[in-house]
Amino acid sequence: MLSAFVSAFRTPDLRRKLLFTLGIIVIYRFGTFMPAPGVSYQNVQQCLNEAGSADLLSMINMFSGGAMFQLSVFALGIMPYITASIIVQLLRVVIPRFEELHKEGQSGTAKLTQYTRYLTVGLAIMQSAVVITVANSTLFLGCTVDPFPDTSAGSVLLAIVTMTAGTGLIMWMGEQITERGVGNGMSILIFSGIAASFPPAMGQVLNSNNGVRNFIFILLLFLAITIVVVFVEQSQRRIPVQYAKRVIGRRTYGGSTTYIPIKINMANVIPVIFASSLLALPTMAMQFGDQNAGWVQWLSANYQPNSFWYLLTFALLIIFFAFFYTSITFNPEEVADNMKRYGGFIPGIRAGAPTARYLKNVITRITWVGSFYLATIALIPTVIFSEMGITMMAFGGTSIIIIVGVGLQTVKDIDAQLQQRHYEGFLR
Repeated sequence: MLSAFVSAFRTPDLRRKLLFTLGIIVIYRFGTFMPAPGVSYQNVQQCLNEAGSADLLSMINMFSGGAMFQLSVFALGIMPYITASIIVQLLRVVIPRFEELHKEGQSGTAKLTQYTRYLTVGLAIMQSAVVITVANSTLFLGCTVDPFPDTSAGSVLLAIVTMTAGTGLIMWMGEQITERGVGNGMSILIFSGIAASFPPAMGQVLNSNNGVRNFIFILLLFLAITIVVVFVEQSQRRIPVQYAKRVIGRRTYGGSTTYIPIKINMANVIPVIFASSLLALPTMAMQFGDQNAGWVQWLSANYQPNSFWYLLTFALLIIFFAFFYTSITFNPEEVADNMKRYGGFIPGIRAGAPTARYLKNVITRITWVGSFYLATIALIPTVIFSEMGITMMAFGGTSIIIIVGVGLQTVKDIDAQLQQRHYEGFLR
C-alpha cells in the first residue's frame, strides 16, 4: 500500500491528482469546525463535554467527521447524498422510467445523477431544519445551555440555508475528487470523516480507567477485524462464462473464456446503515413520547442499546437488508439475457431461464454468508466495547468496514493508474 503511494507521488500526473484530493479533504475538514450562523461555539463545546446523544445522531456525526455535534456549516455531512443515492436506486424497482434510464448507459446515468442531486438538496433542507429544531433539546441530551440561543425565524432560516449550501458544496467537492482526483470522491470524504474521529476517541480511551490495557486491546481487536474484512471483501465466487465463436465476413469473433465475479458481500455497508437508522426510531420515539405510557416503558426496558432484543433485531435487519439490497443491485435475469444476446453461456447450464435460476441460487447462497458476516462484524465490537464501558460510534464495526473497504478501493484505483503509465512490466 505504501509503495503504491510512493510510486504515485513520483508520477507528475498522479502527484497532481493526489495533492488535489488532499486539498479537498483539508477544505472539508476546515468546514467541519466552522460554526453555522446563530450557533454559540462556547455553548456547543460545553454541551459536548457534559451531554450524550441519540444513536442515530451519533451515527450521522460519525459520517460527518464530527461536524454534526459542532453544528458547523458541514453539519449534515455526506448523509443526504447517501440517502438520496439509495432512494434513487430503490426507485428503480418501483418506477419503470428509472430502470429504463439505468439501461440507457452513460446518458441515462447522468440523468439519474441529476435526480440524485435534486433529491439531495431537498433532503438537506429537511434534515437541516430538524437539526436546528432539536439543537436545544434532543441533539445534546442533558445539556444545561442552549447551543443555538437565537431561535428567531430569520436566524433559523439563515442556518438552514447555510447547512443546505454546505451539503451542496460537499457534494460538489466529492464529484471533483471523482473527476480530477483519485478514487470515488464521496467514499473518500466519508473515509476522512470517520478516520478523523479515531484519534480523539483513542485519546479518551487512554485517559479512562485501565486506559493503556483498553488501548492495546482495541488495537489488537481492530487488527483482527481488519484482517477478516480484507479477506472477505477480496473474496469472490467466479462463475466461468464461455462465448461461442461467430464468423462475420472473414473475421471470427468470440470464442473467449471469462468469468462473472460475485463478491461475498455485494451489499457493502448499506444493510448496516439501514438497520442502524431503523433501530434509532424507537429511541427517538421514546424521547418524544409520554414517559408514563406503557409502550414507552416497554421500549425503554427492551430496546436500549446493547440489550438482547436490540442486538437480535439489529442482526435480523442486517440480514434482511443484505438480501433486499443485493436483489436490487444484481438482476440474474438481466445478466442471463445479456449473456444470451452475445452468445455467452455457463458450462453445463443452458442459456436463458436456466442460467438465471442458476445465478439466483448462487447469489442466494453467497448472500447468506455475506449477511452473517456483516451482522457479526457489526455486533462483535458493539458487544465487546459495551462490556468494557465504551460506547463511541467510532469503534463500531460499521466504521471499520467503511475504512478498510474505501482504503482497498483507493489503492486499487492508484495501482490501476500506475499500470497505465508504467506498463513496461507487461512487456517483460
